[in-house]
Amino acid sequence: MKRFCLAAGLFAGALIAGPALAQQSKVGDWTIEKRSQDTHCNASRGYKDKDDENRDYVIVITYSDKAIVIVMIYDGWEWDKVGEILRADVGTDDADIMSKAKWEVMDKTTVRGIFEYDQSIMDRLSKAKRLTLDFEDDDDDSIEMQIPRAGEALAALKFCEENRK
Repeated sequence: MKRFCLAAGLFAGALIAGPALAQQSKVGDWTIEKRSQDTHCNASRGYKDKDDENRDYVIVITYSDKAIVIVMIYDGWEWDKVGEILRADVGTDDADIMSKAKWEVMDKTTVRGIFEYDQSIMDRLSKAKRLTLDFEDDDDDSIEMQIPRAGEALAALKFCEENRK
């Protein structure tokens, strides 16, 4: 699990190796951190799902005034082509966020979505308990990730962003 969280942090922030942390806090089982080598703060959550062969699920969210970046890692995925662009409908437990959003394959278990900053996306994420990716023509790889306390985590992420040094 720690390997997945570290990898997600690297994908979401600057791709420079090293575990140095300048700031770190917890909100439930979310970790909010500003690593010295990253330019922005990250909110990450990882868990194992006993109903899915005890597989690892990890989500990392970061944002700036220009972009929202969401990295999702699922050890049940086996993507073939790094750099491949996938299309997926993105939604929460009670709202659609966007249709046919672009997701880039980062490695065999990781995808990353980079979206223009939109406060309505942040608002929907903050109210969500689940985030879903419904990949076009690929029900096997579609996923539902649990994101409880997302609103609190995003508030802490905002605080971290406003106070990063």
